[in-house]
Amino acid sequence: LGPRLVASLPFRLTGAQERAVAEIEEDLRRGAPMGRLLQGDVGSGKTLVAVLACLRAVDNGEQAAILAPTELLAHQHLATVRRLVEPLGVRVELLTGSLPARHRRAVEADLASGAAGIVVGTHALYSEGVRFHRLGLVVVDEQHRFGVGQRLRMVAKGERPHLLAMTATPIPRTLALTLFGDLDLTLLDELPPGRQPVTTVVRGESARPRLYEGVRRQVEQGHQVYFVYPTVDRETDESARSAARMAEELAAGPFAGLRVALVHGRLPPEEREAVMARFAAGEVDVLVATTVVEVGVDVANATVMIVEHAERFGLAQLHQLRGRVGRGSAPGYCVLMVGDGEQAAEARERLAVLERTHDGFALAEEDFARRGPGEIAGTRQWGDTGLRFAHPVRHRDLFLAARRTAARRLDRGVTAEELAHALALWGDRLGLVEGG
Repeated sequence: LGPRLVASLPFRLTGAQERAVAEIEEDLRRGAPMGRLLQGDVGSGKTLVAVLACLRAVDNGEQAAILAPTELLAHQHLATVRRLVEPLGVRVELLTGSLPARHRRAVEADLASGAAGIVVGTHALYSEGVRFHRLGLVVVDEQHRFGVGQRLRMVAKGERPHLLAMTATPIPRTLALTLFGDLDLTLLDELPPGRQPVTTVVRGESARPRLYEGVRRQVEQGHQVYFVYPTVDRETDESARSAARMAEELAAGPFAGLRVALVHGRLPPEEREAVMARFAAGEVDVLVATTVVEVGVDVANATVMIVEHAERFGLAQLHQLRGRVGRGSAPGYCVLMVGDGEQAAEARERLAVLERTHDGFALAEEDFARRGPGEIAGTRQWGDTGLRFAHPVRHRDLFLAARRTAARRLDRGVTAEELAHALALWGDRLGLVEGG
């Protein structure tokens, strides 16, 4: 099925996509379950690579599940996947928490019988009542939005299924797993022809009047704009501009006469989805939001992303946010607003890396060095590793060499005595238990 899909496309795969497909195909031919991280910036073609992996699972008589963090993103994936694979005779279903009970029962029955080859969904996919006929591949999109336990629950729906995780920028924990061995890495380091990087600048309060003028010009040219704030209201921090207050002030002041809307995580899911749908349809000029827009928003007409109090965000998160603009033919711009004073100067220095590079892994390394990789085998996302003799960034080559050595050792097989010894040494630290 995969070659038939590729032959039907009106464009050629990039060299990076071809390499990614080849690496995944090789993994899927092996007896052991695949654990692979597919990393590529917005527009690099991750979804198409994932769909080709799903078709390989269907060719093998198995099912594939695509797990998305939001219903909006799940619906977008559903439309894309159906457009690509239904002409090949593959049935694709959607399973989310908002499905009517009768519809949900029908989808669950199709998964249990094997009638559905591919399913796209949210957390509803790993809920207790869902059964798969033969789950062979789990694709986790925007994987950093899911906890370790959630991914394990999804994988537990099959008998040792393959796992393909996708992200535009790996967070420190992801990078740690890549270095230490749980995930192999596939990097999509080419953008399709015509794709332009987003121009990113760091600005202070003195630039605000010119910024607002630029926003009006973009809207007059028919484009749309995001304003992102770190908080919904001022309950937790009086010093911070909040999304709710600024939506009112912007609509009444500098953007009077423009269509301004507000979206944030505290809105009921239906209301949130409705606002996003209006923005996607071009019915909103300026969308004031929290980081709820970090993933799952594909609006080609949006050209400007303004992030207020940018010093409060991690580099990986800011990289995700700027990936929301410049998705169409017009160039994209991201403005990172910081305050004045000594702390602002420190923030400018940290954020300057976003002006210099669009390399997701370079940004992840920077975040990794500053914030720590989290517990390697635990569920904590940030913090110190507890390693005493090496640093995962400064001694990266040493960690990669140790990983290769460990893989070769495991390939030769491990004795019961060696397993018992490892359990005695590391069992308490890593939360290991003996299995039957």
